[in-house]
Amino acid sequence: MQEIWIDYLNAIDAKALALSNDEILDAVTKALDAQGRGETVIEPRVHLVPESSDKGHFNVLRGYVKPLDYAGVKVVGDFVDNYKQGLPSEMAVLNLFDPHTGVPKAIIDATAITDMRTGAVTAIGARHLARKDSKILGHIGARGTSYWNVRLLDHLFDFDEIRVHSRRPESRDAFAARLEKDLGKKIIVTDNWEDCLKGADIMIEASRLPEPTPLFKTAWVKKGAFVVPYGTMSALEFDLTDIMDKVVVDDWGQCGPGRPFGALRRHVDEGKVTAETLHAEIGQIVCGAKPGRESDDETILFWHRGLSTTDVALGATMVDKARRMNIGQRLRFA
Repeated sequence: MQEIWIDYLNAIDAKALALSNDEILDAVTKALDAQGRGETVIEPRVHLVPESSDKGHFNVLRGYVKPLDYAGVKVVGDFVDNYKQGLPSEMAVLNLFDPHTGVPKAIIDATAITDMRTGAVTAIGARHLARKDSKILGHIGARGTSYWNVRLLDHLFDFDEIRVHSRRPESRDAFAARLEKDLGKKIIVTDNWEDCLKGADIMIEASRLPEPTPLFKTAWVKKGAFVVPYGTMSALEFDLTDIMDKVVVDDWGQCGPGRPFGALRRHVDEGKVTAETLHAEIGQIVCGAKPGRESDDETILFWHRGLSTTDVALGATMVDKARRMNIGQRLRFA
């Protein structure tokens, strides 16, 4: 058999690549555009729960992006108490393959990829679905994806006011300090959900609840707001979707009935949100097949569960940049 070599990028390499905001957004936009054009395969994620979901679980995501000529599989652990051991809650490995032969092409530490691509999907959703003059961001949650939510959203909107909240004071204070340093603007730290979210133009919920709990109140959502809930367990009141003019998802195959977890899980399983009432998948909007926001008065909800194709796209971007910068290692496979 011919020699086969794999590109290997560890966490140190991923950091050294220092992908810019626009590099991240461009890579994820390409994946979403390809999805909207029917040029991807997205297998619904599967879960491995070693003990109980409130402690943590593994997500296995699988996807193919035809324009990039890569297939990929990502395994990401999500364990809520990792901070007690000085570890991030989410750690991941991405494997890239040749989709024609199955030859492995790359192994990448995907912890940063998970964080960056999640933030990018949030921001790209806002680019198409939030009011252009949005100036107040309210953000619940301080995990790794939360940083990239705020950073990339602020890159697009340059907010006048950013409010953050998380359950642990030390977590939210450290989160705000990091954002203030990197964004160069004041961050408002709140000790409750209402002060963080009520009246914000863009409302993001990335909480880590052990079980569904309706902490996000429908009454806090003003007309014309853009709402993005993506906690593993729902934090929404059941009537929240009643005030929405449009509901958008990343991939209905992952959001449809019978799947575990997710912010709108009950809404979908009880028929409140269906394939027929859904406005669009975000890829259809990015590629221009369906409209995004059509008026300032529209109140819009975007639920994303995480797309394997955006992992593949960001991984491909990292491999290409690493080769140009001579970063990483080459591992002999065969």
